[in-house]
Amino acid sequence: MTGQRMAIFEAVFKETSHFTAEELLDKAREIDRTVSRATVYRSLPILVESNLVREVDIGSSTMYYMPNTEEDPHKAQVICNDCQKIFEISAPFLQWYGNSVSSKLGLTPISQRLQVTASCEELRATGVCKKGNDQGE
Repeated sequence: MTGQRMAIFEAVFKETSHFTAEELLDKAREIDRTVSRATVYRSLPILVESNLVREVDIGSSTMYYMPNTEEDPHKAQVICNDCQKIFEISAPFLQWYGNSVSSKLGLTPISQRLQVTASCEELRATGVCKKGNDQGE
């Protein structure tokens, strides 16, 4: 494995929240300044296919990613429509629901996801979304 790929992998697994490819590029370059944009974009599909990273599509032109470090694969995403911050919550009912619905239709579930898009109550009340200010946490 190349030094650039090692820097990318290290940057991915230091992350505790969602990130974009460009944010990953910046983090990887903090580790190894020679990391190229092309290497980041070529590495992400490999990480996703290996189930080391999950893609999170929030319906915008930007794809988000999250390290797949938890034992609980059943997560729901709540997306703040105002700041685009993504919150993940445990949703153990997803497996039951997916199996139940699929079984009734004579199907076997392959994957499932639940996304809720929400509006920030704090932003409406105060004009400021503090949750959006801590995107890097």
